[in-house]
Amino acid sequence: MRVIVKNVKLVTGEPVELAVRDGRFVETDAGEVLDGHGLFVMPGLCDPHVHLRDPGQTHKEDVATGTAAAAAGGFSTVACMPNTTPTISTPEVISYLLAKEAHARVLPIASISEGLVGEKRCDFEALRAAGAAAFSDDGRPVTSDAMMKEALLEGARLDRAVISHCEAVTLSKGVMNEGETQRKLGVRGLPRSAEDLMIARDVVLAAETGCPVHIAHVSTKSGLEIIRTAKAKGVPVTCETCPHYFVLNDTAVEREGANAKMSPPLRSEEDRLAVIEAICDGTVDMLSTDHAPHAPEEKALGLEKAPNGIVGLESAFALGVTYLVRPGHITLARLVELMSAEPLRLLRQEKNTLSVGDRADFVLFDPEERFVFNRDKLHSKSKNTPYHGMELYGRVKLTVTDGVIQYREEL
Repeated sequence: MRVIVKNVKLVTGEPVELAVRDGRFVETDAGEVLDGHGLFVMPGLCDPHVHLRDPGQTHKEDVATGTAAAAAGGFSTVACMPNTTPTISTPEVISYLLAKEAHARVLPIASISEGLVGEKRCDFEALRAAGAAAFSDDGRPVTSDAMMKEALLEGARLDRAVISHCEAVTLSKGVMNEGETQRKLGVRGLPRSAEDLMIARDVVLAAETGCPVHIAHVSTKSGLEIIRTAKAKGVPVTCETCPHYFVLNDTAVEREGANAKMSPPLRSEEDRLAVIEAICDGTVDMLSTDHAPHAPEEKALGLEKAPNGIVGLESAFALGVTYLVRPGHITLARLVELMSAEPLRLLRQEKNTLSVGDRADFVLFDPEERFVFNRDKLHSKSKNTPYHGMELYGRVKLTVTDGVIQYREEL
């Protein structure tokens, strides 16, 4: 691709002209002119937490469809979690993923333990050499304190993030947040303490070892307070949250059923407001989608039996614009940092400031365009979303990765 992008604005409002050649931004050059028609431009987004379900669960999603959804949502890079079949526990599975045709850059996250069963730690060095961008047992917690400590030490030695799914399994026997809605529906509840106890453990291990830990999908006010306090003391801890935790509370389960069932679960309104506060004050370092596709027949099993998770790649940016930027909680520039610069840093990827020499990963979008979110138009194989019919702002028009157009709505 050799192109000049004209008539676009940075997220701060300044007009800019971009030139792309051989997958990089260059000084102004001759080439095809792409007229942005006054749209905004931002670096390609990076999602540090998706489930592509490939290999082995491709009735839900695969690399091609998952990354097509990513491109439609403005993502140039996605990091895929290891709870596949087989798990991302060997160099061979990483090689398989990296060889697949994709519409976004795929960064495999390898498991901490072989097969996610928590008995034997994987060979981090071999997995890093094969292309692992980070390590996690996401989908399950690392229940062994000793293994988690060892993982932090080895991750730090290899300069790879260790991402923790914080869940105390002996307390995690419910299907939704413990509270008024759960009691009304007559189902088993999940207490906040199931998440908070493991957050506290991993913060203690990070403080003791001096090795960084990244906490995935934080959903509770008390868990965020633990992280906030640890950061103030200099503990090397970072965290992410997801749009569903700042958009929805647990009352959505009554309305949406299993399409609002996830792990951690949607929490109370107090927790939702605390998540927004933590995004505003910097306790939350980045946003992820935890994109978790499931087939319709699986979600149709009902609240008790349906698997956890919702799709999120095609709604995340618009939800950020609608529920964080438009109400004035954060600026558009900060939203882009939370969804691009910060995840790229966590995953040890090249920075992207739309500057000469950077990868030509960029997105044209209209933050003022209003649209109705429609699950029937999703690029994902699965449609398990609680946002169907919701009016949102922030329409992605064009996504380019490495100088190649991967998604285009008519400009």
